[in-house]
Amino acid sequence: MSSKIHFIGIGGIGLSALARFLQKNGYTISGSDMKETPITKTLRKEGIAVSIPQSAENITDQSIVIYSAAVKPDNPEIIAAREKGMLLLSRKEALPFILKGKKVFAVAGAHGKSTTSAMLASIIDASVIIGAESKQFGSNMHFAEGENLIFEADESDASFLNTNPYIAIVTNAEPEHMEFYDYDLDRFYDAYRTFIRKAKIRVINAEDSFLSTLTDIEAIRLYPGKDIKSIKTVIINGDPYTSFVLKDLGTFEVFGVGEHIAINASLTILAAITQNSLETVRSNLRAYKGIKKRFDILEKDDRHVIIDDYAHHPTEIEATIKSARKYARLLGLKKVTAIWQPHKYSRTIDNLEKFKECFVGIDELVILPVYNVGEEEQFIDFENHFRKYNPRFADTVVRTKGGIELRKDHREIGALHEGVIIGLGAGDITYQLRGVS
Repeated sequence: MSSKIHFIGIGGIGLSALARFLQKNGYTISGSDMKETPITKTLRKEGIAVSIPQSAENITDQSIVIYSAAVKPDNPEIIAAREKGMLLLSRKEALPFILKGKKVFAVAGAHGKSTTSAMLASIIDASVIIGAESKQFGSNMHFAEGENLIFEADESDASFLNTNPYIAIVTNAEPEHMEFYDYDLDRFYDAYRTFIRKAKIRVINAEDSFLSTLTDIEAIRLYPGKDIKSIKTVIINGDPYTSFVLKDLGTFEVFGVGEHIAINASLTILAAITQNSLETVRSNLRAYKGIKKRFDILEKDDRHVIIDDYAHHPTEIEATIKSARKYARLLGLKKVTAIWQPHKYSRTIDNLEKFKECFVGIDELVILPVYNVGEEEQFIDFENHFRKYNPRFADTVVRTKGGIELRKDHREIGALHEGVIIGLGAGDITYQLRGVS
């Protein structure tokens, strides 16, 4: 079989990690996407041939073609690969081939799986494939010799069922991506149950409403309310860290702010001590430096801090805002402003009542247009639903020296330059905040 593999949609955070991993395993990788992004530019620098836009001409002599979930059946490269009789695999279908022969540390959950995966990567010597960029490695993939592989397992399309976990860590099982499960909670929870049973070692957040019911499954259980004590935020060299005591294992320090950081770190620790000594785990955890777009501090001075965060679900936004308020107090800053870019019409509508409550505690709310991901546009009356926050509405934000400029109809309508300014969303807000085109 040829060692050439082509990725359709290689510019995505998930597919690019798989491409990088297979390249390090000796495969010749090519890929394509609809538009240029910072990821596609970096992949080229790493020796991967990336074509923009997608075209049937990109399908030549590859033996396998792997495509992202966003790619439609009428994509010209899909059609060309099928006509040439190539092995055509969705990302989900490709996982057994990619993970084969590996000792997989799989991390799943609606929230916190990228952070938990990156924390585990700071402790265990392993290859890493995650859906975010680890600041420790500067990438969404890290390659290490040997069988260990830390893998962020995705429940959004039930692809975590195509993994072969040695250890399964589950941060929570809050219903998300319910459109894939036809809004059937039993089907959704059955997928989690099946995933957890596949693992030899299971580490779960036992205070989650669903995970707490799995009393018939042997697992290492974390009860955050009683197992995690003395949580406090400390500033070390200007950066925020969370200090906490876990069970009878002593005190740990980890980069980041908030109770959710302590919970993610605790799950990481309980998994890691099955493989490493306690003191190695304690020491190595301090090497964790956060991940891009997760409470990612972009700019900081005495007057303001600009933070980029991937939070796009009400639970995530609420936790992130709590962290931002705590961080503001520690820095002596009086104002917290949230810039929210709703992600997907379906998610926004399905969770609208929770979104209306999750911004409690902020001083100012700026709402950007919904970041559409291939859905039919729908009207949402943001002005009426969020009127208690007296929000400002902008089309885009622009990073300026010392702050953020708000723009509507191609003109400036205001500026933010004081306090903690935090961007929230999984769309292109991250590039707007960073001034990257």
